Amino acid sequence: MKKHVIILITKQFFKKTFSNKGLLALLTVFIAVLAYVTIDSWQAFEAHHDVVEDHQDSSRKSWEDSPDKHPHRMAHFGTFAFRLQHPLSIFDSGIESYTGNSVFLEAHKQNTANFSEASLSTGLVRFGDLNIAMLLQLILPLIIFFIGYSAITFEKENGTLKIIYIQGATIKEVLLGKSLGLFLVSSLFFLPALLSLWSISFLENHNLNINTAVVVRSLLITISYFLFFMILCCLTVIVSAKSENSNKALLSLLGVWLLFFIIIPKTAQVVGNYIHPNLSKIEFRAAIEAEVSKRGDSHNPNDPYFNSLKDSILKANNVTDVKELPFNYSGFLMSRGEKQSAVIYNEQHKKLIDSYKKQNSITNGLVFLNPYLAIKNLSMSLSGVDFDTYVNFLLQTENYRYRQSQYMNDLQMKFISNKAKSSEGKVHVVKKEHWKALPKFNYEYISISKTIQNQMLAIITLSIWLFFALIIMTKFSNRFKII
Repeated sequence: MKKHVIILITKQFFKKTFSNKGLLALLTVFIAVLAYVTIDSWQAFEAHHDVVEDHQDSSRKSWEDSPDKHPHRMAHFGTFAFRLQHPLSIFDSGIESYTGNSVFLEAHKQNTANFSEASLSTGLVRFGDLNIAMLLQLILPLIIFFIGYSAITFEKENGTLKIIYIQGATIKEVLLGKSLGLFLVSSLFFLPALLSLWSISFLENHNLNINTAVVVRSLLITISYFLFFMILCCLTVIVSAKSENSNKALLSLLGVWLLFFIIIPKTAQVVGNYIHPNLSKIEFRAAIEAEVSKRGDSHNPNDPYFNSLKDSILKANNVTDVKELPFNYSGFLMSRGEKQSAVIYNEQHKKLIDSYKKQNSITNGLVFLNPYLAIKNLSMSLSGVDFDTYVNFLLQTENYRYRQSQYMNDLQMKFISNKAKSSEGKVHVVKKEHWKALPKFNYEYISISKTIQNQMLAIITLSIWLFFALIIMTKFSNRFKII
């Protein structure tokens, strides 16, 4: 295999394609749209970031400025937990528009995330959110197919492929040269997009640790898209070489685009929802309430489970009345009830999340057969806008809510007298300084190593697709016809 021949064919393809005025017009439009999407996404991210930080500070201030009161009243007063968008959501918004970013945290009740963009916008946002990743994943592949569909068929139809072969160039060298040339042409489109990605990495972050993590994520995203576009360029040239003429090559590539990029992903989602239906919000709440009624309700004074618990506590402390206990019994009762309801909620929530994962498993199972699904999952995961990231946020908020509720119950057990008849008034209260002692909610993104572990199948898929594409062009090049 002669490297100089491959380079010569690459240069020839690049110059010939780039001399087309239509390509220049298309490149201009693509970069203009890319610039608009980048600026608009950046401004939307900044606005969202400012709003969330403002509400986060206001919520915390409201919590800390609450006057002296009974801890249980404070537990029901509650607070909000907010999720700041990942900086790379400017590049790929993923499911960010459809998931909530704030959760109200209160005792004995687990609330869902609210205020998603989709819920506050018109129905058009549900058709898709225009972002940089969408241009690279859906629009640019179509452009690559249109640019490269005649890479080999044009040479066949004009008889130049036979001349090139007679002059000493092998089919293997022609295929590799055309693929490399197509990749260089496509780089004129995707390099500006990746430049936008890197500008986000270096300009949006001021914290060194966060910046380092974002840079690593950006590097992995860049490598992933390089692999993806190399696969597309190789497949385009292979289809062109196997087709009898340019029309058949173009129709074949358009069919591939519709099948791999539109039909399979959408069908997989529908099939997943049909095979693994999930509970509605009302059904989910009803299941939790049914379990609570079975295992015991701490708010019900006649509940048999907690009445037996009361008898055992009195016996263990050698007293006959709760007023004689060395701690506030109501606080202890609320603590046990909180623990039990949290266990029930976590069990039901895990079942709900598992049903969503089973739905997604249909799509994830097709990743090996579809490089588009691989790059889509990788891009979302590395940008911190995938399903796993959202579930991680819900788990962190629930853990914080539970610690907050139990902290209030501990204050009640420690500082509130058993002789208190109610939580009303200003007698049986706790000083407001204790509110400030509760740590702030601090959301942490999934680590890079965990992200790579979750998306290992997608990484392997892209590598295998590129490997087999190169194998076809090098080891089976003798099966391609030159006329």
